[in-house]
Amino acid sequence: MMYEVSLEETFCSAHSLRNYPGLCQNVHGHTFRVKVELVGEVLDGLGMLVDFVILKRTLREILGELDHRNINDLFYFKTVNPTAENLARFIHSHIHEEFPELLRRVTVWESPEASASYTEP
Repeated sequence: MMYEVSLEETFCSAHSLRNYPGLCQNVHGHTFRVKVELVGEVLDGLGMLVDFVILKRTLREILGELDHRNINDLFYFKTVNPTAENLARFIHSHIHEEFPELLRRVTVWESPEASASYTEP
């Protein structure tokens, strides 16, 4: 039996896609939506896979680095193009530090219709 827990948050940022042959090469903004999914077989003594308070605090700290910023200006994204795929990987790597055994997937929406996910095998 597997349990699955997910949490969604939003943040607003600007970015530009380097070497992109279209309008997205210009600085533009999004209200990004992020979903973190955790899975596991064992609940703690309170009957929780993870405490939502801890998960929410962790995710908000990570998104706080991105919120109301030009993502291209952040150290990590000086050499990594700030695509939705790379944002998902960036967030995943930080969430993984707190929940290494439970993290399944991070999904980033740059619009209501368009999202990218990152998982590790």
